[in-house]
Amino acid sequence: MIDKLGAALNFQQDVLNLRQQRHEVLASNVANADTPNYKARDFDFSQALSRAMDSGRAGQGGLGLSTTASGHIGGHASSSGRVHDLMYRVPAQASLDGNTVDMDRERAEFADNAVRYQASLTMLNSRIQGLKSAMQSE
Repeated sequence: MIDKLGAALNFQQDVLNLRQQRHEVLASNVANADTPNYKARDFDFSQALSRAMDSGRAGQGGLGLSTTASGHIGGHASSSGRVHDLMYRVPAQASLDGNTVDMDRERAEFADNAVRYQASLTMLNSRIQGLKSAMQSE
């Protein structure tokens, strides 16, 4: 039963983890907007999500817990991990100090990511409410 509940929420968990990581990358870009020779970074969200989902399906990878009794529950670490394939952004206009952060683009990407994060939270909350109502007897 617990495995089915976990499987129902794994996708949303991976989405939220990746959205949070993208938020950190975008915040780092904004924080370094005035740093000479700083190169703006980002990652392809859809590619990272499909990779996280594929690695989660392939044998449920991750760290396993050793059990010492038959009644112990086996556990696996989250398969999403950290995004390691950050790409550099190509600037629309070159700056004299070598910085590639475009504040207008960063603000737009940051706001878009925040809205999508909030939408994912709303969908997760709806999913949990649906599971709770299915488990409650009337």
